[in-house]
Amino acid sequence: MLSAWYQSRPPFAMIPPSLRCSTLTLGLAFLASSAAAQIPGVSREQMWYAPTAQDWAKPVLITFQRTWEDALAVSVETGKPILICVNMDGEIASEHYAGIRYRQAEKAALYDPYVNVIASVYRHSARDFDEEGNRILCPRFGSVTCGEHIIIEPFLYEKYFDGQRIAPRHVMVELDQSETYDVFYAFDTDSVFQSISDGITERDPGKLKIVRGDRTIIERVESRDVVDRIAVEDAYKTGDEQLRGSLLDAAKEHADMAPIDLLRLAVFGFDPEMSKAARTALAKVSAVGAEDLISEALRVPMEESEREALIASLTRIGEKSPRARTLAVVHRGLVSTSTEVDVDGWSTALGGAGSTYAPPTDSVILENAADEKARAARVNPGDATAKLELAEASLALAVDPKTAGNLGTSAGSIAKYSRLMFEDAHRAALQAEKLGATGWRVDAAIALSAYYLGDLELAYAKAESAAGSIPAGAEEWSAIATLAVFAQARQKAISDAVAQKAEWPGEWLTDVNAAYAVLAKHPMGTDAHVSAHFDFLLNLGATGPAAGVLDAGLQRFPDSWALHAALRRQVLGERGVRGLAEVYAEMLREDDASVNLEWFAGYASIVAAEFHRRRGTTGRAVASYERAIAHY
Repeated sequence: MLSAWYQSRPPFAMIPPSLRCSTLTLGLAFLASSAAAQIPGVSREQMWYAPTAQDWAKPVLITFQRTWEDALAVSVETGKPILICVNMDGEIASEHYAGIRYRQAEKAALYDPYVNVIASVYRHSARDFDEEGNRILCPRFGSVTCGEHIIIEPFLYEKYFDGQRIAPRHVMVELDQSETYDVFYAFDTDSVFQSISDGITERDPGKLKIVRGDRTIIERVESRDVVDRIAVEDAYKTGDEQLRGSLLDAAKEHADMAPIDLLRLAVFGFDPEMSKAARTALAKVSAVGAEDLISEALRVPMEESEREALIASLTRIGEKSPRARTLAVVHRGLVSTSTEVDVDGWSTALGGAGSTYAPPTDSVILENAADEKARAARVNPGDATAKLELAEASLALAVDPKTAGNLGTSAGSIAKYSRLMFEDAHRAALQAEKLGATGWRVDAAIALSAYYLGDLELAYAKAESAAGSIPAGAEEWSAIATLAVFAQARQKAISDAVAQKAEWPGEWLTDVNAAYAVLAKHPMGTDAHVSAHFDFLLNLGATGPAAGVLDAGLQRFPDSWALHAALRRQVLGERGVRGLAEVYAEMLREDDASVNLEWFAGYASIVAAEFHRRRGTTGRAVASYERAIAHY
């Protein structure tokens, strides 16, 4: 009965878009309760049977365009409509389409009259490109990288999905970008394929255009069709120097077409002349999608004029892309000098830094100092300096982890005593300010006590006020702690601006780098500061500077668990699973290698083994486990 109802219903494309949501919503409970009865005697598992290992091993026979912009260009050029395919890992029908139907020649033929794109928010490969710039295709969808089918989904969601993330789903889009049909929650696969077929057979054939005939490989550089892009990239990889140069020259002439993956091969190749030619082409690009490659290109040493040209390209793309705008600000901010933190002055002062910078850690000494300052403040209640010194002594006592532990007998009482001590320090600092105390010390005392009390707004404001006045080489522990809060304040401001797609000054990033540069050299700096700096730069897309921060951090903290975790993440992203063993082998060959490095190398081998095991590459998994045993 359900099958008969579905076959007799009006095509979904005939339901007005304004009524589709309500129509579907009314039927969802009915559909869900009847899912097992789609066809009498056929279960949902039988209708959308799961693909086998042999099925997954077959190639995907549908060719998907790499980006929405490419799909639009090909659609306009050919007159073909776009077919949006949506897929979801773990959902039974999605698994059936991805593992079986998309790999069957007779079903794939139904997609040929369309310009196809695929959207899925799940990653199936650890990275999109290898260290030489070669594309690593998604094993689930074949012709796109995981990054491409992930990036396209939010845009399609906003434009075509009516606020509903549903998979599997097939949406036909006409040349004017209007929606023709939207098929989901179908009872069976045949009805979906019938809609895909009808979308073409019932369409006006006059919309199709005569596609140009055979073109030379150089002429195909300007095409946005994925077939042409693949041909051009293969020609570059197999061609001689003259052909590669001609392809890059053509790329310079068609910057608006943005043959990004061709340029990536040259940027990451071993020929410095081709790499430079690719950077010259990138400097002319104005298309969204090039921003990450430009950022990667900026990692290598180059003349200032070349660097400025690439950053200018990011700025130009930033008129349409918030991410490009962010990267442009990032790369300008990375080479600027902070007006808030005197990095050179700190570097000079820290040249002779030693244990004198470390605060006293004996809780008895701290407690006696606080008592002494409290007596002085009582004797001179109107003395701003006495109140400030009391605030600083109380803060040092409160920060020491032994203090609250000595007072409390349980986690709850320890937390209570800790808060009371920070409140005492905060109260004294505010009183000092009210009595007329000024300068970085009072701002720092208020900032740090507010920070530990959870008042981040006040803490950040006061840390920003203090940072510019802290003298280079200040020996007070509160100076370096305030710089850390200042860096966090700038990071928060940048993160908020990026999330809101708002403009922000590059000086903020300059300040972050300056503060962390001091922390990286200061005796009181920790691996947590390095890790925070690395993560922040990486999240902004500044992969080169992030790598530099991590390398320097591992030199100072070679046994840091957090930094080795960051290293594994970086290597997996840039060099893949095999890169883990290679990187640690290189580190172990160094003369000053830590005695604990074998342990970290062993753990990296276990991580690699687990990746291989999940992929089903048993031989490589066993080899990695054996390598881990050897390290241990």
